[in-house]
Amino acid sequence: MPVLDPWFYVVAIPAVLIAGIGKTGFGGGLGVIAVPLLALAISPVQAAAIMLPILCFMDLFGIWAFRKSWDRRNVTLMVIGSIVGIAFGTFTFGYVSPDVIRIMIGCLAIAFTLRHWLGASLEGRPQSKGNPVLGIIAGAVSAYGSFVAHAGGPPAQAFLLPQRMEKSLFVGTTVVYFFIINFLKIIPYGMIGQWTPETVLTAVALAPLAPLGVWMGLRVMRIVSEKPFYRFVYGLLFAIGIKLLWDGTTALL
Repeated sequence: MPVLDPWFYVVAIPAVLIAGIGKTGFGGGLGVIAVPLLALAISPVQAAAIMLPILCFMDLFGIWAFRKSWDRRNVTLMVIGSIVGIAFGTFTFGYVSPDVIRIMIGCLAIAFTLRHWLGASLEGRPQSKGNPVLGIIAGAVSAYGSFVAHAGGPPAQAFLLPQRMEKSLFVGTTVVYFFIINFLKIIPYGMIGQWTPETVLTAVALAPLAPLGVWMGLRVMRIVSEKPFYRFVYGLLFAIGIKLLWDGTTALL
C-alpha cells in the first residue's frame, strides 16, 4: 500500500508541485524544499526515495522543453564531479541516522536561504566561464546533497550563477544536469534498499502531479516576476529548515 496518512498528502502535493515549478521555472533550486516538506510527515530517508521517481518523471518533460538550450561545458564538468558525490553517498548512506539527515537537510535549507538573502549582491559580478576545478567540486557536492536529500541545487547554482548566463540557458543547464544525476541515482538507491513497495506505490500516486508542476514552472518562467514567488518560498524554506534542525538536534541530545 502507498502511504495513507492524510497529513502526508497535505505536504506532499505542494512539495511535488513546487519541485516541478522550481525545476523548469527557476533552475532547480526550489527542489530543495521537497524533502524538507515531506520530512515533516515521514522519515527523510523515505521522503528522498519517494521523490526520486517523481523527479525522474519531471526530468523527461524538462529535458524535452530545454533540449536546445543548455551549456555542454558546464554540464560535463559537474557530471564528472557528480560521479564521486553519488559514490560517496552510496557508501555512507546507511551509516547516517534519520535525525542526522534532518539536521543536514535543515542546514542546507537554511544555508540556501541565507545565501539568497545575503549574497544577492554578489550575483551581479560577471564571469565569462566557470573554473573547471570549481565545476567538478560543485558537481561532487551537489550530487551528494542530491543523493541524500535531493538538495543538490545550491552547490550547482553557486557555480552557475556567477557566469550570468541568459535565463533559459541557465535553467536548461540545470535541467540537463539533474536529469543525468537523477537517473544515475536509480541503481544506487536500489543497492541501499530504498525501493520498497510502499515507496514505489506512493511515488506512482503522486506522479500525475509531475507534468503539472513542470508546466506551471514553464508558465512561471515566462509570465511571472521572480521576486514575489521567491520571497514566499524562501521564507517557507527557512522556517522548515529551522524546524528540521530543531527536531534533529533535540532528538540526538
